[in-house]
Amino acid sequence: MANLIEQLCARAKADKQRIVLPESLEERTITAADMALRDELAEIILIGNPDEIHALAERLGLKHIGKATIIDPATSEKTEEYAQLLTQLRAKKGMTIEKARQQVLDPLYFGCLIIKSGDADGQISGALSTTGDTLRPALQIIKCAPGITCVSGAMLLITPATEYGDDGVIVMGDVAVTPMPDANQLAQIAVCTAQTAQAVAGMDPRVAMLSFSTKGSAKHEVCDKVIEATRLAKEMAPDLKIDGEMQADAALVESVGAKKCPGSPIAGKANVLVAPCLEVGNIGYKLVERLAHAEAIGPILQGIARPVNDLSRGCCVDDIYKMVAITACQAQAAKA
Repeated sequence: MANLIEQLCARAKADKQRIVLPESLEERTITAADMALRDELAEIILIGNPDEIHALAERLGLKHIGKATIIDPATSEKTEEYAQLLTQLRAKKGMTIEKARQQVLDPLYFGCLIIKSGDADGQISGALSTTGDTLRPALQIIKCAPGITCVSGAMLLITPATEYGDDGVIVMGDVAVTPMPDANQLAQIAVCTAQTAQAVAGMDPRVAMLSFSTKGSAKHEVCDKVIEATRLAKEMAPDLKIDGEMQADAALVESVGAKKCPGSPIAGKANVLVAPCLEVGNIGYKLVERLAHAEAIGPILQGIARPVNDLSRGCCVDDIYKMVAITACQAQAAKA
């Protein structure tokens, strides 16, 4: 799938979404925001003090930050409205208006409240914040998508081995969030990863549920979990092309798939790989990234009602720029 990043950017530009970057005084983030504004990739909302943001932009020689919407929680006319909303959303958890007024001053919470109110479409953080800090306000405010209780993370792998996946593009989950999913959670991860493949990579997803067994070649409770998850995923999404349990070579190599899994519509043709647990998913994608020189983009968080994405604290400007395009495409799909 040649020029996938260019395609993502073109789709983002064609229907510009409102993306919140709450870590506005982080140099990589504001630089990526400037690039996104320059290229008209999205409408960018920065959270923070306008004077401090403009001073940083001037120091870095950035030319396009003036096109961003800058909102300071300390002075915004929306702050009290958002505090009231947070109180309503968290009342059963003991949230009071006094606590909410303090909480909304946190840029990560303020950004999620903008999205919940319909004034923005997605958020990206993590250059400074932990995954927990990114996810917590998203789950408390935006919450999971209908029918989903399990948040997960997918990785977009672009490999030079073009004979696999869709011209070398494969989506893999979960690589970031849920350590040991049960069968129901694994089914949700499969469905969400397929949706990510469709929304972000424009794929017609063909999902392989991975294991160390192919169609009963080994017997173990961890294989049984994958078999049950495959059944549940088919119930959740009857039109989804999915099969399992199968080994990775059976999922990717047509000749192996034909021998180990004859008659399967997925074996040898998979473009979406679902790992049985986070340990496998995380190790697997990093091995592919390093040993096969694949480009790994993500993790792309999935299962939240509106896209909230997490960056690695070791990310570069280009990573954040690409994530703006990905989050925009997710936001488009969430509205469809």
